[in-house]
Parts: sequence; structure tokens; C-alpha cells
Amino acid sequence: MRDEGAQARDPGAQPERTRLAWRRTTLAFALVVVLAVRGAATGDGAGHGGGPAAWAAVAGAALLWVGFLLLAHGRIRALANARPRAAGARTVLGAAGVVGAAALLGAAALLAPGPE
Repeated sequence: MRDEGAQARDPGAQPERTRLAWRRTTLAFALVVVLAVRGAATGDGAGHGGGPAAWAAVAGAALLWVGFLLLAHGRIRALANARPRAAGARTVLGAAGVVGAAALLGAAALLAPGPE
């Protein structure tokens, strides 16, 4: 039996917060890619960045961002429904894989020797 004095839960609040989180994460990922481009273009003065390996890592990170953007867009659309379903394993594993691969590419870009 339901307590009449209790307030009803707002079913729209959680999906809205989750949509905003996907958008923030996508924006943060885009910023990381932009900063990686800047780092590859200027180098850090200690012989890191600027070489072909750094640019390859940046290109890979940009492609990963596009993949993450597609995953996020699909999840944001799914959350627009009145009763959104839980995220599927493909979405969760895809997002985790993209983030892990981006971390590896970031490490590769930092460790890449600079131009001679």
C-alpha cells in the first residue's frame, strides 16, 4: 500500500542527468583531442611530441572521439524516451574500450620522440 503523504518520484530527473553526463563526457573528450593536437603541433620543448608517431596518436584519438560521439548520441536518443531502457552491454563495453584506447594513445603521444 502506498503512503499518500509521500511525494512521487520524478521519473524524468535521472534520464536528464544521464543525458547531461554523456554530453559533458563527449565535450571533455573533444577538448582532450584539441589539446593533443596543440601538443603535437608545438611539442613540449623536451623532445616530446611533434613527430609522426605523435600525429598518428592524435589522429587515432580523433577517430576514437568520433566513435564515442556516435555511442553517446545513440544513448542520448535512447534516454529521450519516457521510460528509457538500461544501457546495453555493447554501449558500455564500447565506451570503456574507447576510453582505454584513448588513454593508450595519449601515453604513446607523450612518449613519442620529437622531430630530430
